[in-house]
Amino acid sequence: MSLNSYLDLCRVRDRRTGRVSSWDQRGRNQDYWVVGPGETRVLADLEGPGIVTHLWMTQFCRRTLGPALIDPLASAGVAPVNEIANALGITWEEPDPDYYRKVLLRVTYDDAPGPSVLVPLGDFFGVGNSMPANYESAFFTVTAKPEEALRFGGSASLNCYLPMPFRERVRIEVVNENDVPYAQYFHVDYELLREPIPDDIGYLHASWTRSAPDSGWGPDLQVNSPETNVAHLSDEGNYTILDTAGRGHYVGCNLSVTHRQGSWWGEGDEMIFIDDDTWPPSLHGTGTEDYFNHAWGMQRQAYAYHGAIVHEGDVPGYAVSYRFHVVDPIRFAQRIRVSIEHGHANHLSDDWASTAYWYQVGDPAALTITPVNERLPLRPEISTPVQASNPPNSLAAEVEAQRQAKTKRERSHEESYAKRIEEATTRAAQQEAGNRAHARDLRRRFG
Repeated sequence: MSLNSYLDLCRVRDRRTGRVSSWDQRGRNQDYWVVGPGETRVLADLEGPGIVTHLWMTQFCRRTLGPALIDPLASAGVAPVNEIANALGITWEEPDPDYYRKVLLRVTYDDAPGPSVLVPLGDFFGVGNSMPANYESAFFTVTAKPEEALRFGGSASLNCYLPMPFRERVRIEVVNENDVPYAQYFHVDYELLREPIPDDIGYLHASWTRSAPDSGWGPDLQVNSPETNVAHLSDEGNYTILDTAGRGHYVGCNLSVTHRQGSWWGEGDEMIFIDDDTWPPSLHGTGTEDYFNHAWGMQRQAYAYHGAIVHEGDVPGYAVSYRFHVVDPIRFAQRIRVSIEHGHANHLSDDWASTAYWYQVGDPAALTITPVNERLPLRPEISTPVQASNPPNSLAAEVEAQRQAKTKRERSHEESYAKRIEEATTRAAQQEAGNRAHARDLRRRFG
């Protein structure tokens, strides 16, 4: 059984294609779901056998800094124009800079006890450090307008083409661990099969990990200096991208780095231990950029299987890179441990976070993730806001009256906004039920 290969385009198959999405089931144009603080929304609940072939998502999350001139209820039924582009003077809002890490993507197969994909929403698609950047790879693409790219919390279009086979059932969810609501557009495209999924087809898994900071013994030493050139003949102290038991193959990762030293964040070798490996491992690399198939540092290039999503020259101190093993999958029969040095011999103390992707047969693995407060990206320090001074005596009374009017307007705005969010989250729950019914009907009619 071949999944998503180009040769499949010419083979006509007995399958049924379907989609569940956030379309406005009232027939209007508000085609997104609002997910409230602490809420979980089921984007897709599909009966197998089948394959999820494509995910498309775009979203926004904004924090209100002050009352708008437009009542939130007045625009409750239209496309989100002001919510994405802050119309200064009409609305006073800003994107939540961290929400890509506060929202989780969760995928559970066949009623397993836990999810096999559990990753912050942004990191799953390659939006590292909650900062979207335009890139194109074989499995993922991200596109953002110039004013949204390379901006913490900027809105972007996200695509995933990694196939997700499922035998009995798949449930795809978003979990909002933020203290404010956010809005989610989505498509989940899938195929239904009549025949069972063969035993040698693995489930897609994806896990996220972070070390903030890495435990480095010499972050004060210059990268590539003689003082860092010590003998390191083990993976002790390495940053671990993946450590799992089972049978399958590792298909790659993305890596987000916040570099603290101001030099070069690389020079670490990857070490991949398979099954009964001791030392040396089955695969030992020659440097961080080499693992990502670049050389002499990273370049501003994004190719099908490797590249830089965010280059440190674009945003100093930040880098996001990816590597996919497609024609060279790394196979394991019992277990695999993928790790990489943070600087040669682990002398650097940077902030690293990564998403690992792999396929595994047998029962799907149940994954866990760190709490939301431990996932937030590091951002440049912001200076303390300037404090207001007292107005001249001639203006004091009017200024005080205006501040009281602002407080009253804020209360009115908050009440309208809360009502709008309540209505929107209720509608999302209803449309979630509608998507379930639609998917079940499609499965019933296809057989």
